[in-house]
Amino acid sequence: MSTILIRNARLVNEGTIRETDVYCKDGFIEQLGSGLSQPADTIIDADGNYLLPGVIDDQVHFREPGLTHKATIHSEARAAVAGGVTSFMEMPNTVPNVLTQELLAQKYEIAARTSLANYSFFMGGSNDNLAEVLKTDPTTVCGIKIFMGSSTGNMLVDNVTVLEEVFRQSPMLIATHCEDEATIRANTARYKEQYGDAATAAIHPLVRNEEACLKSSSLAVELAKKHNTRLHILHISTANELALFDNTVPLKEKRITAEVCVHHLWFDADDYARLGNLIKCNPAIKAPHHKPQLWQALLDNRLDIIATDHAPHTWDEKQQPYWQAPSGLPLVQHPLLIMLEAVQQGKLSLEKVVEKMCHAPADCFQIDRRGYVREGYWADLVLVDPKQKTEVAKENIQYQCGWSPLEGTVFGTGITHTIVSGHLAYANGQFNDTVTGKRLYFVR
Repeated sequence: MSTILIRNARLVNEGTIRETDVYCKDGFIEQLGSGLSQPADTIIDADGNYLLPGVIDDQVHFREPGLTHKATIHSEARAAVAGGVTSFMEMPNTVPNVLTQELLAQKYEIAARTSLANYSFFMGGSNDNLAEVLKTDPTTVCGIKIFMGSSTGNMLVDNVTVLEEVFRQSPMLIATHCEDEATIRANTARYKEQYGDAATAAIHPLVRNEEACLKSSSLAVELAKKHNTRLHILHISTANELALFDNTVPLKEKRITAEVCVHHLWFDADDYARLGNLIKCNPAIKAPHHKPQLWQALLDNRLDIIATDHAPHTWDEKQQPYWQAPSGLPLVQHPLLIMLEAVQQGKLSLEKVVEKMCHAPADCFQIDRRGYVREGYWADLVLVDPKQKTEVAKENIQYQCGWSPLEGTVFGTGITHTIVSGHLAYANGQFNDTVTGKRLYFVR
């Protein structure tokens, strides 16, 4: 492994901002301090720019295997690294669904060969694979994923007896997609009768409404409390659900945690008129009044993590009529820029961004030596220029699908360098694919 010396950086880490140099060797941070002068293979003068821990995105859909016309682990990991995301946790609703240990191992093998970012993969739960779920090693796999509402891939777990057993026996964290299927089906029938083929994405938050989210999230919390399960509820999208979550204990002591995704903080239902199916996703982007309440819950620590739920589809798939167009939007290249824009708008501090995108995912999932800039930790680092504007445009989108709902947005900051496990993977628009990322491990 090469050595890297970063000089003159403003380090944002563990609630403070301070000037420092960082020396990285053999994949790890060896020394932090002022005036470091060790010889190094690569010397980066940060020139006062911000240095952050690498972003850890705990929820992405990279589509491989089986859906590689949409994306691959290779293509989307590159997009992640370009956006300062150094580690990802990927979902099991690929084709075939990851419902056996063998299929899970195949994903890890693909990533070991092709992923520029660090990686982990969720084991999928279904109505009939509990025995396979229970074989999952908590030290080498990020978690068990349960779809308590059907989404892309149709991995719905709707057998209450099975849910009880998974929550009772799970050896590790369970991450849930919470939308009540019966509510969604009833709403779908109602709006199909009302609108027929004339329906547009504007009705999506009515079809997949607040009631569907709250009913399912409440059930998940009830089961977790009953069985003392380590539960993490993904992509909270409504103000209605926020009372389910606690901010009276530190994150490391919580048994029930929750995340919010960047698109539920950035967009609201008024944006369907402009973007239509491009922002159709599950759970739906809701009415405008939810957004400030999600922000408040993020700031007061009822919501623990910021993620993306990156879920690419082809442009042609998204151009279909509303009922046929798939749900999901590509986001993993831009979450840090979105949140840095929120910093510039005064919505939160730079320290809070790092807490929610770097420290909290590491603590929530108990990741081994990542998420913080500390001596002895893996060197996952991102340099941010607070004066370099970044316009999202076709020519700089790294997603295989080639489009973003953020096209035309000009962010007030730029990501200049991304270091993944001690490897300078991205610098000033150029990738270095000669070294792949590392598998994440967990201290449980």
